[in-house]
Parts: sequence; structure tokens; C-alpha cells
Amino acid sequence: MRADLPPDPTWDVALWRGPGWIREAGLVTLPAQVWNSIRLVPLAREEPIEGLRLDRRAYDEPSIVDVGDRTHYISYIPHAFVARWESDGDTATASYGTRLLARDDKGTAPPGLPIRVRRRMARRVAADRLRFLPLHLAVEGYLALHFGGPEIAWEEWSRRAIASGLSPREEGAYTGAQVPGLADALRIFEIHPGQCGVLVYVADALASAFVVPHPDDYRALHATLVEDLFGELVHQYGRLWLPVRDLAEPIDETAVRTPADLRAEAERRMRGWADFHDRVMAEEVFEGGGRAEEVQRMRDARLYRFLPAFTPGRPNHIGEQITVGEGEGTRLAYLKTFRLSESQIRRGHLLSTLAANEWRLDHTAAALGVDQGALVLRLQRAGFGYLLRQDVLDHYRAAARRGPRSR
Repeated sequence: MRADLPPDPTWDVALWRGPGWIREAGLVTLPAQVWNSIRLVPLAREEPIEGLRLDRRAYDEPSIVDVGDRTHYISYIPHAFVARWESDGDTATASYGTRLLARDDKGTAPPGLPIRVRRRMARRVAADRLRFLPLHLAVEGYLALHFGGPEIAWEEWSRRAIASGLSPREEGAYTGAQVPGLADALRIFEIHPGQCGVLVYVADALASAFVVPHPDDYRALHATLVEDLFGELVHQYGRLWLPVRDLAEPIDETAVRTPADLRAEAERRMRGWADFHDRVMAEEVFEGGGRAEEVQRMRDARLYRFLPAFTPGRPNHIGEQITVGEGEGTRLAYLKTFRLSESQIRRGHLLSTLAANEWRLDHTAAALGVDQGALVLRLQRAGFGYLLRQDVLDHYRAAARRGPRSR
């Protein structure tokens, strides 16, 4: 070893910490990994959460989930996560491999895929174990938004809207395997020592945040990102194949005269990148004005799902998180998010505004700054035309075709 070289870096986490929720969660932003339009930003923990661990339970069939109140959620769910408290000597394990199994023609079962009915999105399976369906827990919260429909039978609403609300309600999404370049990026780049999470950007639009309690959990669950759900906007950005560039500041060559200077410049560059990323790129995950719902509790761990404020023209994320501890000692143990498309944001905004105005069309139109006819047509374009009586819908369609009256 050359005596004139400085010692190996200690990678003090203070070099990487930035502002915002990432720092508050005790997470550290590491250098970004770029592959065409995909930017992966690894997150490491200063101290892993040792008590709470996440395992994966693979499923082989499409699922129908009974969410209570005679309501069911139907989707292909490739796996569940099992959060468990472990005692000394326990070792976390994770299952690999999920696929749909075709039935043999000679088998006793008829051709087709079996459907399994599961109880609840999040359910205790033992005193120290909680099974929940990642992302589907958050998506079901979005689908259930004001699902009951009008509480008062205003004359504009159809009998179906009064009797059944928004049922059935559906939304589309893509798997990570369908986002061009994501599977390659996850396969090519290494997992950092101590890595407990990653933020996924597509064409520098934040697509997903994923955080787990322990590096061993992340190493086992890293590949599940290709099975996660991603929105329409993220899929479209991926298909554009727009290469993203390095956003970290360049090293100032004029300040480098010795290896120690080079190391100091590299550390300054990493500090600048972490601050920029955490303050500018990642803050949108928890925009103000949203709301969270506690779904389950296990010891001092709480499982929440959250919805945004549904602000059109802004990034909006739904998701779920597990926190451990109480008061100032609360730590973010788990996080998984889904970026809504603009059309999904508009639907959420419409439903929230309707509910806030007791489903009265005139009051809702005034709140949105439009006339009642424009609101009716907006509801139709958003896919909610079936909630209105047909004659009401026909009346405003005809008025729109005639155009504004002239004197």
C-alpha cells in the first residue's frame, strides 16, 4: 500500500444525508444508478430495524379478496408480504418465483385458472405475524374512495348510483416487467451493502418508492419490483426511451491537486446530490393535504395506507407504510408507493369534490369553477356517466352540441 495515499473512506453517513422524509426515516441516499430512461436511487439505513422483518409469500392463482361489507377486490396478486416480529435466533426467509400455472388437460380440474378467495387486505395470521397484500392495499383504498356514492337521492343521480354507488369500480395498471428497461436495470446494478430501499424514476418521474426494515429483507425482495404495479404515465415514459443524465455536480478539477483533494471533492459531490435528490426529487411522495388510514396494529408497529390530496397537474402518490415505535422514536420500517396517472388524479379529485359538496351538482360545479353542464360532461369523460340519469346526460350532451346561445 502506498504510504502517501489517504486511508480508505469510512463512508460516514453524514456525507449522504439530505433533508425531508428520507432523513427523518433514518435513510441515506446513495449514488444513482442510470440505465437509459431508468434511474434507481438506492437507500440505506443508518441502523437496520432488527425486530420487524418482511417475508414474501408467493401465490399461484388470481385472487378475489373479501374486504368486508359484501365488497370484493379482484386482481392478479403475485405475492403477499408477511411482517413478523422475530426473537433471538430467528432467521428471515423469502420465497422466490411466481407464475400462473396452466392445468393439464388430463387433470380433474376444468381448463382455466383457479381463483382463490382471500380474507382481508391485511390480516393477522399469528400473534407475531401480519399478512398484507403490497400495493393492492393502497389501490383498494383508492378504488373504495367514496365508493358508496350519493347519500342523498338528488334527482340527477340514477337509480343504480343510489342503490349500488360506484360498484363495480375498476382501474388499470402495468407490471414492472412491462415498463421498458426496468427489469434490465434491476438485474444489472448491484445491491449496496446496507441497502434497505430504492426509489425508481422513469424519465426522471418518480414512479415508486420501496423501503423495508432490514438489508436482508431488501436483498430477498429486490426482484419483486418487476411484479409491482406501475401507472399509465410511467409506462408511457418508459416507452419513450429518453436517456437521463447524471444530475450530480461535476468535480471541480481546479480544486484537485492531491488524492485527498479528490476525495474531498467526491464527498462534496455526494453531499450535493443527496441534498438535491431528497429536497427536490423525492419530497412529492408525501405532499401535504393527503390522509392516512390505520389498517392494522401489531405490538408497536402500525400499518397505514395513504391517499394524496388529488391535486390536478401535480404528482400524486398512493401507498402504504409501516411505522414502529411511539412519539419521537417512531421510525419508518416499510414503504411502497404507486404514482397515479393524470386521469386517475382527475377521478379522485372529482369524487372528493362531489363528496365534500354532498353530491350536489350545482354546489360541486361552483366549487370547481365551471357550470353544471361542464361538470356533467367532465363526469362522463372520467367514466362516471353511468351515475347520472340518462335524460340528464342526454340534455347536457345536446346543449354542448348546440354550443353557447347567441343574442
